[in-house]
Amino acid sequence: MNELDGDKMFTDRAEIYLRSGKGGDGHVSFRREMYVPAGGPDGGDGGKGGDIIFEVDEGLNTLSEFRYNRKFHAENGEDGKKKRMSGKDGQDLIIKVPPGTVIKEKETGKVVADMSHENRREVILRGGRGGKGNQHYATATMQAPKYAQPGQKPMEMTVILELKVIADVGLVGFPNVGKSTLLSRVSNARPKIGNYHFTTLNPNLGVVDLEGGGFVMADIPGLIEGASEGLGLGHEFLRHIERTKVIVHLVDAASTEGRDPIDDIHKINKELIAYNPELAKRPQIIAANKIDVLPEEEVEAVISKMKETFEPQGIKVLPISAVSGKNIKELLYMIKDMLNHLDDEPVVFEREFFPEDLIEVEEPYTVSKEDEHLYVVEGPRIERMLGYTNLESEKGFEFFQNFLKRNGILDELEALGIEEGDTVRMYGHEFDYYK
Repeated sequence: MNELDGDKMFTDRAEIYLRSGKGGDGHVSFRREMYVPAGGPDGGDGGKGGDIIFEVDEGLNTLSEFRYNRKFHAENGEDGKKKRMSGKDGQDLIIKVPPGTVIKEKETGKVVADMSHENRREVILRGGRGGKGNQHYATATMQAPKYAQPGQKPMEMTVILELKVIADVGLVGFPNVGKSTLLSRVSNARPKIGNYHFTTLNPNLGVVDLEGGGFVMADIPGLIEGASEGLGLGHEFLRHIERTKVIVHLVDAASTEGRDPIDDIHKINKELIAYNPELAKRPQIIAANKIDVLPEEEVEAVISKMKETFEPQGIKVLPISAVSGKNIKELLYMIKDMLNHLDDEPVVFEREFFPEDLIEVEEPYTVSKEDEHLYVVEGPRIERMLGYTNLESEKGFEFFQNFLKRNGILDELEALGIEEGDTVRMYGHEFDYYK
């Protein structure tokens, strides 16, 4: 059982690491042509990094592809070149997933994308923007800029993929109550049928054809108590049922394995509420199965007790036999009627997490040593900061110093060997350096 359990964890839910491509760095170069003694800057731009894109593949029905392959990197953009030549863009990476896959950010558990219904393709992580070459930074005050913009860093994220099947009706119940038998009888699904606990490890989906339109029914993996705490196959069961609009409880009315059908329904509903209270509010029908193995008077006693317990809550009870076919058609039309009265909107999980919020904009700068006691700092952001900071005021000067510290510029000056009393020049301003 443990072996099957583990396999299920892999195919139904997967944890993978994603990284988009880094943007290529902008290039620093100058025209070197005959008869042009001081050629202008001609460094080209870096290429854009590749995106991470998820696409729905109808041919897939599990997440087993991600069992061994757990790291996905898109290609980096190429660095810019001289003569204003741009680097090549990095190639996008397309990841195929089965319909119904929900992508969640691991740390927060928030939904990044729901690959279901209309959503067939989504860019999850954008590649880093290519950095601008030094050709873009020539200004009246800086005609030969020795800096270019670095490429934007890649975006990275660890995500959880969860497969939540897309079915109108979820067939739930403890193992061996006859879910596979019922589904094979009423639909085009051909599940393996056997009297073993945990036989159904992947949900079996079947299309039920009726006059006036059918519906999709899923036999959901077997449930045990403690599902909402993740015991056994519990979370897998509950994950699949989140999209269903109607829940059909299939119970063993004959108690062939000594189970109490009323107690079973209470236990399943308790797990639904613990996992997601919205699930327990979905319309429910109780299909009391295996009535063919009981004498008629016993069937009546069991069914009337179930009706007394659940019909006051608005839950209909219908005795059926998945083996003989008794009342199966009535069950299907009861489900169809319930679906007809519900909102037609599919259950889609709204996006809650936006990876774009993680992007930091980087701008270029250079720190250089011009002679023994003179250092020069250049860059567009520094030029802008000097333009709107009042260095005459103590507060303004402190703000500018913090900016230099925060951006690592003071660290770079120290790495170049600056000493107390040395001069730092920035766009016409000169400062004495003191620690």
